[in-house]
Amino acid sequence: MSKKVLIVGGVAGGASAAARLRRLDEHAEIIMFEKGPYISFANCGLPYYIGGSIAERERLLVQTPQGMNDRFRIDVRVHSEVVSVDPHQRTVQVRSAERGLYEESYDELVLSPGARPVVPDLPGNDHPLIYTVRNIPDIDRIKEKVTAGGGRSAIVIGGGFIGVEMAENLKEAGLDVMLVEGNAQLLAPFDPELAAALAQEMQHKGVKLLFSQRVQGFRSTDSGIGVQLGGERLLHADLVILAIGVTPDTAFLQSSGIKLGARGHIAVNEALETNLPHVYAVGDAIEVRNYIHGGKAAIPLAGPANKQGRIVANRIAGLDSVYKGTMGTSVIKVFDMTAASTGSNEKTLQRLGIDYRSVIVHPSSHASYYPGSSAITLKLLFAPDGKVLGAQAVGYEGVEKRIDDIAVAIHFGGHVSDLAELELSYAPPFSSAKDPVNMVGYAAENIVAGRVQSFTYDQLDTRVPDDSILLDVRSDLEHRGGHIPGSLSIPVDELRARLNELDPAKAIWVYCQVGLRGYTASQILRQHGYDVRNLSGGYKTYRQALFVASGFVDGDGGENGDEAQSKDKGQSEHQGQHAKVKETSTLAFAPAQETAPAPLVLAADQPLTVDHELDARGLSCPGPLMQVKKSMDALKNGQILRVQASDPGFYEDIKAWANMNGSDLLKLERVGGGAIEAILSKKAAIPQSSLYSDATSTATPADPASTMVVFSGDLDKAIASFIIANGAAASGRKVTMFFTFWGLNVIRKPERQSVAKSKMGRMFDLMLPRSSRKLGLSRMNMLGMGPKMIRGLMQSNNVDSLESLIQSAADQGVELVACQMSMDLMGIQQEELMDSVQIGGVGYYLGQASQANHNLFI
Repeated sequence: MSKKVLIVGGVAGGASAAARLRRLDEHAEIIMFEKGPYISFANCGLPYYIGGSIAERERLLVQTPQGMNDRFRIDVRVHSEVVSVDPHQRTVQVRSAERGLYEESYDELVLSPGARPVVPDLPGNDHPLIYTVRNIPDIDRIKEKVTAGGGRSAIVIGGGFIGVEMAENLKEAGLDVMLVEGNAQLLAPFDPELAAALAQEMQHKGVKLLFSQRVQGFRSTDSGIGVQLGGERLLHADLVILAIGVTPDTAFLQSSGIKLGARGHIAVNEALETNLPHVYAVGDAIEVRNYIHGGKAAIPLAGPANKQGRIVANRIAGLDSVYKGTMGTSVIKVFDMTAASTGSNEKTLQRLGIDYRSVIVHPSSHASYYPGSSAITLKLLFAPDGKVLGAQAVGYEGVEKRIDDIAVAIHFGGHVSDLAELELSYAPPFSSAKDPVNMVGYAAENIVAGRVQSFTYDQLDTRVPDDSILLDVRSDLEHRGGHIPGSLSIPVDELRARLNELDPAKAIWVYCQVGLRGYTASQILRQHGYDVRNLSGGYKTYRQALFVASGFVDGDGGENGDEAQSKDKGQSEHQGQHAKVKETSTLAFAPAQETAPAPLVLAADQPLTVDHELDARGLSCPGPLMQVKKSMDALKNGQILRVQASDPGFYEDIKAWANMNGSDLLKLERVGGGAIEAILSKKAAIPQSSLYSDATSTATPADPASTMVVFSGDLDKAIASFIIANGAAASGRKVTMFFTFWGLNVIRKPERQSVAKSKMGRMFDLMLPRSSRKLGLSRMNMLGMGPKMIRGLMQSNNVDSLESLIQSAADQGVELVACQMSMDLMGIQQEELMDSVQIGGVGYYLGQASQANHNLFI
């Protein structure tokens, strides 16, 4: 005997249940009710139709009533709202546009009513310029408003998934957009320090953000609609998108006897059965089990809804399927960035009183030496015994696949050691030999095993200065560029020699840029008897989190998140100023206002012919500038170079390079995938005032020059010398390097030469390193292991070797001069030096130095 199955609601859960059931039971009578005109549409794709990523409206329609009937013989009744359920009579009451009010009986009933947008009970909430986003008719109304020219500015209320996606797509559609969020951050599933990166991305793209503000009401204004905030502040726009959340659409079940949760969700068991026989429920309207901590959860996501629909169909057809629960795995696109999460976040764990640990790492999306790599911020939450509880990640590439890997581990009750042991696919364009998932597993393993103690950026306020030392183990340059207040600077490479500067009676709170050097320092200190802990995620996470602490209003400030370093390396960071909330009675929001500091761009009506393209992505400083210099040297005056680089410091470096070199910087902006694009014109042949929308003059300095005395024969100091020399030469400076005493070893040939030497000269020849390849380190030489380690790190981070730097310097015309007096004292002959080296005395050097405006002694 065939069954009669009624399905209330389509889209993900209901439509999946109907299609699956037909595949399993050819004879069942299946009737689907949908109160709107569309039964199966891509509701997750609705915002992208507004922004133009989805150009054709028909692509949003997954299935039509006619298509469902033709393929699956399902009776689809649109414009038919189920208004009540009688479980005793096994009937539903339907209000139909075509049939009026009538009853339909059932053998099995599947409820998939979904959720509806929350509309707060505020004055003016019925204003015609307020829009919600739930279905195709909603998005049609917004699209018509935007494309008809009636919408130049929009205010989005709510910083959840729909709010953020709508803000992005309205901006892509050409509107000026402000997003107002009642909490202190965007996207509640993410912890504040990761949500901050997404807020910064929105700011960079021109979306105005307003945090910790509650809407008091709406009213008509001369220019459209006004949004009233506290303190008599009023925002103006042409339309408002209301996206403060959703609530289950279950009011029609109030008198049915079906058990509902505290927030109106339908209570179901693992078989997705309600408390009444023959009644199932799926999708956004149900409350299920969270299988990480066992509590109740409501997850309005398409993935779970589709799975639930399939399971219910299996149950009706006699198959033993169950829904084991959810962990809320999700992903979102925020302009060029991706953010993904799975499992529990810190707020959830704290609310439930669950003990946990956390760790943050900042690995590259793929091998750093392969062009186009960018940083991922990956946070892992785990129990003290190592069971994985949750994870979040943000970045430009490879984010979602890392979270998916961790989601699989959580599903199977994984431990942090499982993450460390996972064998994941590797090739340089896609990952690193140690995948980010492995790396976060290693870091968590160290914490679980007690090999390191960590602290988080928000625990800094608990530190007692009299009982502890906050220690910055980055380079002096990085420390001067920005540091946590109250911290002592001792670079990790100097730490062993300076232990006497630390009080062993005090706890040491260590930090570096991203956590790696901090871990190394903590191991050194721990094994010397110090009580030490390391800042998880390093200074980068600390700086990023400050964005949330200070807030951002109207785009006039905030930190430049892209300036943070993507690797744990010695570069200074831009010190941004946090914006403060404006204390004005009215915030006028009009298209003429600017948001974040605008990128330097060409005027729209100016033709531009690019003569040469340069891809410097994946190169570390000073590699991009050296490539720019080489490319510009090959161009004629007035010709145009377009360059893309991924090194975070390039954004500021290229400004300085253009200024020193007398070139016009025609365009500078951050583009897709974390890359930075600059367009330059050689020798200011095109008047800037005619090209810039915001012109900036670049004066050409008169014959800038640099001189450098290289006294040291240590590998690290030689590398530093040639990095500076190449950078200076790439900036158009005339550079002279004067090698004296031990510095002569840097420029010796590796092959032994047949030259006559005195007894003293032969002794020096045996004792001194022959060529740059034999140089030791000034510290941590470790019987030659240190130099090998440094060279390996340089290679893995795509930094040129010392020998390549020397050759680049010679190619750029850097003058290499050997001190004749030092050569005589040490018995070194000219034949033993590299062919590009000149011989000179102190007088020659002093003559060069007198004409230079930049002198160094290394």
